[in-house]
Amino acid sequence: MAFSSSLAFPFPSPPSGTFQTRSAGRLRTGATERFLERSSPPPDVVVTRERGKNAKLIAALEKHNIQSLELPLIKHVDGPDTDRLPEVLSNDKFDWIAITSPEAAAVFLRGWKAAGSPKVRVAVVGAGTARVFDEVSQSDDQSLEVAFSPSKAMGKVLASELPRVSESTCKVLYPASAKASREIQEGLSDRGFHVTRLNTYTTVPVEDIEPLTLKLAISAPVVAVASPSALKAWLKLVSKVDCWNNYIACIGETTGSAAKKLGLKSIYYPTTPGLEGYAHIMLAFE
Repeated sequence: MAFSSSLAFPFPSPPSGTFQTRSAGRLRTGATERFLERSSPPPDVVVTRERGKNAKLIAALEKHNIQSLELPLIKHVDGPDTDRLPEVLSNDKFDWIAITSPEAAAVFLRGWKAAGSPKVRVAVVGAGTARVFDEVSQSDDQSLEVAFSPSKAMGKVLASELPRVSESTCKVLYPASAKASREIQEGLSDRGFHVTRLNTYTTVPVEDIEPLTLKLAISAPVVAVASPSALKAWLKLVSKVDCWNNYIACIGETTGSAAKKLGLKSIYYPTTPGLEGYAHIMLAFE
């Protein structure tokens, strides 16, 4: 597994010995006060995905005696085009549906079912996104086909590799986060695809974070972030902390690039995006 601290230059694996030796176990958010009262050492890693989506990473780290604190930094809410999705699917036909995240997949599935489950061909970014479609794509009617995944789980790679399936104009529906960049739609448009983008969801920061939980999180040597939105939410939380410069473990290059642009220094991300590489970053700090 290769690691980078910037997008321009390779960097060695994260420094070993960052985590303190301790007995097995992990911190659950409901146990924050009890954790402080017994004067335990701080958590090793703060995991920050939306509530309910950190379990696999926590379990992977727990196997290696790495203690996690779950601190969801963002939550998903409907976007301006959420209600339009079923209508668009009912009234138009697309050669491809481009889905780039598990949340985009879940929102799309709801709209697709509301539209009567029309026949669609889906291109996905990442194994985690593909898994959201497993139950539907393996059903008997096969009205939804997951037909393409790029060679690297990145939106810009999908935009460069998505195959044309007709000689005429190839139409792509791109349901996305309202905060997603224009990289995918512009990349596809440059290749001659006709792209319809719908902002079907967005992310907002979690506001009700307990002070004791935040205190623990700030003390952790590593913060794991899986999106630029989570990264920005974290920086807002620590903006009043003098000289916070602990390690940032990013799920992939897109978030790593955002961290660099925001002026962070100790940035690590796997060359291959995904949960496995994400977990390996944290293991390298042992």
